[in-house]
Amino acid sequence: MANVDLVQLTEQTKKLTAMVVEDEGVANELLSSTFKNFFSDVSSAFNGKEAIEMYERLKPDIIFVDIVMPEMDGIELSRKLREINPNQIIIVISASNDIQKISESIEIGVNSFIQKPIDTKKIIELLSNVTALISKKKKIETKTFSISLPLNLYELVDENAKVESISKNAVIIRAVRSFYDQ
Repeated sequence: MANVDLVQLTEQTKKLTAMVVEDEGVANELLSSTFKNFFSDVSSAFNGKEAIEMYERLKPDIIFVDIVMPEMDGIELSRKLREINPNQIIIVISASNDIQKISESIEIGVNSFIQKPIDTKKIIELLSNVTALISKKKKIETKTFSISLPLNLYELVDENAKVESISKNAVIIRAVRSFYDQ
């Protein structure tokens, strides 16, 4: 593992929220209290059904999920979370070494899988990877933007685009660039 600047890592993770979904009370409390050192807010649920209800209200940035739980296991929970938000960051934390369950979680598209027991190095490495992933997603998001223009302007842009055989977006981008270059 490369040297990680914990202060810088914590500055990045403190901008994020997390949810721990773990049915075992002691493990839930341990994970939640550990992650509270890193995230601005950490909520916890004890099964998948409870987690879905909380997710709808809280929309955490990252969800840490156990696989083996009553009512709704971590695989089904991850599947439902993907349906709600295909970009949700889901980290499976489990003591289970059931290859079928692990491969199922990979098929669903969880972002990471970490085996229990978890040590500090694993948590730091995991959080470094998660912040890098979020940073990469934010860079991609900032490359796109939305702009609302008056309807008559769209008609003018459409005419100019037809004359030059280019897209309406190209005409708008050119106009915005020339405006800011003044």
